[in-house]
Formats: sequence, C-alpha cells, structure tokens
Amino acid sequence: MPSAAAPRLSATRRAIRRFIGHTWLSVFGWRVEGVTDLPPKAVLIAWPHTSNWDFPFTLAVSYVLDLEFSWLGKHTLFEPPFGPFFRWLGGIPVDRRDRNNLVAAVVDVLKQHDELKLIIAPEGTRSRTKRWKTGFYYVALGAGVPIILGYLDFPKKRGGILHVFYPTGDIEADIAAIRRYYEGIEGKHASRMSEITLGPRNVPANGVAQHP
Repeated sequence: MPSAAAPRLSATRRAIRRFIGHTWLSVFGWRVEGVTDLPPKAVLIAWPHTSNWDFPFTLAVSYVLDLEFSWLGKHTLFEPPFGPFFRWLGGIPVDRRDRNNLVAAVVDVLKQHDELKLIIAPEGTRSRTKRWKTGFYYVALGAGVPIILGYLDFPKKRGGILHVFYPTGDIEADIAAIRRYYEGIEGKHASRMSEITLGPRNVPANGVAQHP
C-alpha cells in the first residue's frame, strides 16, 4: 500500500531546486520547453525511458518548472540508510507483492490529496518493449485526473511538458492521440524506445485495471 505523499516544499527549498536545475541543464546545453501552467493533481508520464540519465535530467527539468512530483518505488528502497534520501526526492514506497490492489491503492492516494503529481514510466523499464503498460491510464481515469505528457528529447537537448491530456475512457483512441503528441521525440538510446501501443489489460467491471 502506498504511503502518503511528502509535504509541500518551502520557498527556500524551491529556490535551491531551481538553481540546481538551471545549473545542471546549462552545463549540458539543455533547455526547457512546453506547457508550464499545470493542474495541481495529475498522473505525469515520462517518456522515453531508455537510460539511467533520464532520472537526473527529469529532476532538473522539474526543478526549473518548479514542478513537485512523487514517484512509486519498491518498499525495500526506503529502508535505512537511503530511505530518507529517496523520500526527500519524492518517493512513495509501495509493496509490489500486493499487485492485485496496486492501481486501486494509487487511485486512493491521489483522491486523498489536493495537490499531487505522480510520475510513472508507462513502459516500466529502460529496455525496449513492444507496448506500454496501461496502469498509468487507469490510475488517471479512476482518480479523475489528467495525464501530463512529460518528455526528454536527448538529440535536441530539450525537455518539458508536451500537453495536459484528459482521458476520455476510450483507451484505444486516447493512446493513439498521446502517440501523436510524442512524434519526433527521441531518448538517449533510440534503439531502446518502446512503442506507444496498448499492452495486455485486465479490467474488471468497475473499470479499474489491476496492474500498473
């Protein structure tokens, strides 16, 4: 079961984060582009995910945008000695042994907060996959929140937010629309980029998928 999200950041910490983000991106010659007016609560997808470098660049872009996000991590990551550090980075521990209730639990976490952006990599791995996992979609649909389309484009050295997408419940049409927004975006390792297509789904009568 996921725990509660971290409290909001102080003004001082926000300023420090922005400085770190700007410094990191300027060293590598990157720029931040796209939507900046974001909803207080959403599922944030990060694509493509092809390298360990994705995480520091995602953090830097989010710092520049003054965007706070939380992420799900295996509960064992949050044990001493590194647990406090991962929580400081916005981590929410989850027990993946209870996979049957994971999506419903994450939906409940979103519903319990007025402000929470939960980042999810829809392919679930840095390796190439033939399709996306659909849990991110059903979390957003179940919680009644939009999907923020985040991206990193390594060849063009840019990152940011492409669009704020509101799921309709027609997942086939919605994934096709999301795919169009991501056209032309390329990860650090293009050969590992996953196809933006639907994967296996297990959707019960209440409309909430069981696997993220």
